[in-house]
Amino acid sequence: MKFFIDTANLEQIKEAQDMGILDGVTTNPSLMAKEGITGTDNIMKHYVNICNLVDGDVSAEVIATDFDGMVREGEALAELHDQIVVKLPMIKDGVKACKYFSDKGIKTNMTLVFSAGQALLAAKAGATYVSPFIGRLDDISTDGLNLIAEIRMIYDNYGFETEILAASVRHTMHVIDCAKLGADVMTGPLSSITGLLNHPLTDIGLEKFLADYKKGN
Repeated sequence: MKFFIDTANLEQIKEAQDMGILDGVTTNPSLMAKEGITGTDNIMKHYVNICNLVDGDVSAEVIATDFDGMVREGEALAELHDQIVVKLPMIKDGVKACKYFSDKGIKTNMTLVFSAGQALLAAKAGATYVSPFIGRLDDISTDGLNLIAEIRMIYDNYGFETEILAASVRHTMHVIDCAKLGADVMTGPLSSITGLLNHPLTDIGLEKFLADYKKGN
């Protein structure tokens, strides 16, 4: 499973990259604003800065909700760097734009996916990634992980190459459960990745090893 980090914070991206386990980045206007990055020029520059930090794909989201606007913004984003993936909303014009970009060989990420039917349409349109938001489904007492399982079954049934990018991952168990279900990618905060390191027996074992070493020196 690929590990993406969902942020616009360069320090967190670098920390994950330095661990040697980062495969890409997802971000959006809300995450940009959280880092104080506003205005089209500044946002575009920040996407390039992110691409220069990582080796893998970087999802950059369009703001437009109409086909022509999505195409215009998506083409501008794709020109920034060859690692850019154009992130499109799961609406009718978004699917249409996905097909347009797919035919041109430009990578796409269909976002705000909450049903297997939406994921099926995204795959039919040739999306590179589909992003089911599991945490937001959990928030409304719906099983987000079940959606991952449904999409995995449908994609495997028909050999779709679209990768399942589990989004809105909130914690380490989301990561583990998505891996069990066969999600191709997870994207979440740095804490959901570094949290996988934690186990009390590791801490206890290391403490004992160090104590024993000191006794012999």
